[in-house]
Amino acid sequence: MDENIVLKKLYEKYISPTKKKREKYMGVEIEIPIVNLNGEPVEFSIVHQLTDAFAAEFKMVPISVDDDGHICSLQNYQNGDNFSYDCSYNNLELSMGKEQNLNILSERFKTYYSFINGFLNLFNHTLTGMGINPYRKTNRNVPIKNERYRMLYHYLGSYKNYSHPEFFHNYSDYGMFSSASQVQIDVDYADLLDTINVFSKLEPIKALLFSNAVMPEDEHGTLCVRDMLWNNSMHGVNSKNVGLFECELKSEDDLLAYIAKTSLYCTMRDGRYINFEPTPVLEYFKKDTINGEFWNGTAYEKITFQPQIEDIEYHRTFKFEDLTFRGTIEFRSCCCQPISDAMTVAAFHIGLITVLDQVKLFLDDDDVLFKKGLKIASLREAFCRGEVPEYIDEDELQSLVLSILNLACTGLEKRGFDEAHFLDPLYERAKKKTNPAKEYLTAITQNVPIKELILQYAALD
Repeated sequence: MDENIVLKKLYEKYISPTKKKREKYMGVEIEIPIVNLNGEPVEFSIVHQLTDAFAAEFKMVPISVDDDGHICSLQNYQNGDNFSYDCSYNNLELSMGKEQNLNILSERFKTYYSFINGFLNLFNHTLTGMGINPYRKTNRNVPIKNERYRMLYHYLGSYKNYSHPEFFHNYSDYGMFSSASQVQIDVDYADLLDTINVFSKLEPIKALLFSNAVMPEDEHGTLCVRDMLWNNSMHGVNSKNVGLFECELKSEDDLLAYIAKTSLYCTMRDGRYINFEPTPVLEYFKKDTINGEFWNGTAYEKITFQPQIEDIEYHRTFKFEDLTFRGTIEFRSCCCQPISDAMTVAAFHIGLITVLDQVKLFLDDDDVLFKKGLKIASLREAFCRGEVPEYIDEDELQSLVLSILNLACTGLEKRGFDEAHFLDPLYERAKKKTNPAKEYLTAITQNVPIKELILQYAALD
């Protein structure tokens, strides 16, 4: 297939939507672990009862069911809110439809959360604000029985057939116990490159503030194991599909060329997902045929098919700053937060994006982190491990973090919606040089029971 046709299709999918004139909205997506407080696997029958009760209470419409007829996604078509399960029935996701005022999203979230936990508590279950399900080894980590998640689980489990630039971990079921807090924000074409470049630079700071994904029994001391789970899985075979952008983008041509080097790994034919060896987009469309496999209802079956330009519909990356087909950037690097701090992720991003030019100038002048030789990705990796490189003065680092929070506060105040209070927990973390993961690990060393921590991170206020 002609390369120009492919590039044009990629441009239309990812860059053209940012040129549409529109108000700047945001949408918040929060994945939250479900926990059985008895220390036993989550009872899926209770989860299905919850779904039915939630649909009735909030008049939401089923938009997806699994192969057994269980609802796995509900939609409110008036405000765009969605109730769903991510990868498995151990992980609930609340997606809040687009709004300009974060207080409105927060109130809707709290209403939903209160209902959900009120229902689950009747059965000694709870949601909790952690990036890794604390009972991951106890739960039945099985995928939702539908085309998408069956394919994804099979694809991630195929790592034994491939080689990785670094290494593969053996947690191919990580999607069923790993939870994120994500925000999508409309981005204008004029700000597109600066938004990606600036927020890529902020990734180490975000690791300091938002880390909340620990697996103490396996990955000792790591504060944000989610990065490793994504990077060292099949998604990370092509490093351009995950993590932050390795280079500063100077032009839209740079961005388009980068996207063209990311990989496709699945498509659909006749209503069935096909997965195949991850292949960079331009290479994929140069091939006459692709070898893949699909679930035929009883087993996986080999298939050879021809690439079609429409396959770009199934192209998806998992970048920390992920440009979407909606004309938004989805910020994906933050763990699920303690529930009382649920809106901190959205507040941080929308505040800073509002004063993007000021943030850019501030970071360009920085000499605490970015002018001492270590790459941004390496800095984030160190902070995710709970390490601060020797050349960094920790008091200067603290001052840098507080200055960035001040910029976020300036942005929120400029918006005029009285949203700055959502940053209060982040100021507390910065002043104490801590984050939820550090506090979790400290509590464990002090023999605080896991159940007590689960309830603490589950508290709404």
